[in-house]
Amino acid sequence: MRRIFGRGNEEESDEQINLTPMLDVVFIMLIFFIVTATFVKEVGLDVNQPEDDKPKTVDPDKKSIVVRITNRDRIIIAQRDVDFRSVRANIERLHAENPEAPVIIQPHQDSKTETMIHVMDSSRLAGVANVSLASN
Repeated sequence: MRRIFGRGNEEESDEQINLTPMLDVVFIMLIFFIVTATFVKEVGLDVNQPEDDKPKTVDPDKKSIVVRITNRDRIIIAQRDVDFRSVRANIERLHAENPEAPVIIQPHQDSKTETMIHVMDSSRLAGVANVSLASN
């Protein structure tokens, strides 16, 4: 028994490409990406969203206690320079006049964080529940 291969058969067998190894590699890469993607954990912050969807209306008669901190850490309450040690007393006085008034702190960007924290702590110790920060 003798086989005779012709020129036509050799060309046809050489032209066919075996795709099986390439498909194996593609499936292995797919499995690798699926497995690694499931272990990636996004880093984020927990955010406490407000309970009310509606914005609160601000009464125009209710005045705020505005505390400004200058770039040289001077504290200004009600257009007066206030000593570092008497911040709490001034806020208590203004809070006694208007108990519903919130304290709004406006620190300058070049002021020290220590001064801002002192004003916040003094406001809390004065009994003010609503203390917020505002930018200049």
